[in-house]
Amino acid sequence: MSAATADVITAPEFRAAGTDLSERRRSGLSCGSIIDLTASPDTIGIAWGADGAARIGALTAIAAIASDARLAQAYPGIVAAAQGLATPQIRHMATLGGNLAQRSRCWYFRNPQIACLKKGGSDCPARAGNHLYHVAFDLGPCVAPHPSTMAMALLAYDAKVITDRRNGLSITDLLGDGSNGTADNLLASGERIERIELPAPLAGERALYKRAISRSYAEWPLVEVCVRAVLSGGVFREVHITAGGIAPVPLRLTACAAALQGKPANVSTIAQAAELATSGARPLTMTGYKLDLLTGLVRDVVERIAV
Repeated sequence: MSAATADVITAPEFRAAGTDLSERRRSGLSCGSIIDLTASPDTIGIAWGADGAARIGALTAIAAIASDARLAQAYPGIVAAAQGLATPQIRHMATLGGNLAQRSRCWYFRNPQIACLKKGGSDCPARAGNHLYHVAFDLGPCVAPHPSTMAMALLAYDAKVITDRRNGLSITDLLGDGSNGTADNLLASGERIERIELPAPLAGERALYKRAISRSYAEWPLVEVCVRAVLSGGVFREVHITAGGIAPVPLRLTACAAALQGKPANVSTIAQAAELATSGARPLTMTGYKLDLLTGLVRDVVERIAV
């Protein structure tokens, strides 16, 4: 068997809109059979509970999430993240479940001629190779950042993932802690995401999302941040901060959030807390610049929320 053949994905794969799968098949990376997913009442659209909590079907288009006024009022961080994704054409096709379950964007993974951990190889070629856009928090053998913006935003909202086999999975349950370099998620073979369930919004909460990219449009984020906060009397009463583009999985910036909790919402407090955004970071040779981006993004977003 040739090296190229050994690194091609031959297992059956689900297809919703196919925005990622089509690209992988064009490149020759994926050549297995396709299982088309069809929408049902549980897997498409946005439903609301009596407590104001939303449920979003996995086959709901990103564009539908990005344009939903009620969702924007209740969960502004999620809507802003959806609005920042890719291009309008892709947002109209791509689904929420597909975004969560998409495969790595690493150029070594995407090359069918190159072996890597996620294709059954023995190591991560990016670690010793060109990893300019890879992780700044080195948590495991694979150094490709997780590609899902929606997962990062949903982590900030403590969303639960419902599959056809399991209920109440957290985003961490779905994606892991970064220590497993062989998979993009922890779904079992043949398991599919059906919907996302969000908790009811906190009274008076605010949220913002921002990304740093290397060009103006249609670019994968170098670093992205979602911040939720409740302020009262000029004090941070509740703070949730998550980040993407920096690790094999979306991360909670717990030290940074803890430094804001119960503190006055002023420039000095925010600046000190933002410096803690990089706590636990282990950048690669080429990715130290992402720590500066992360600190700056956190500071900017929190300052805007505090206004």
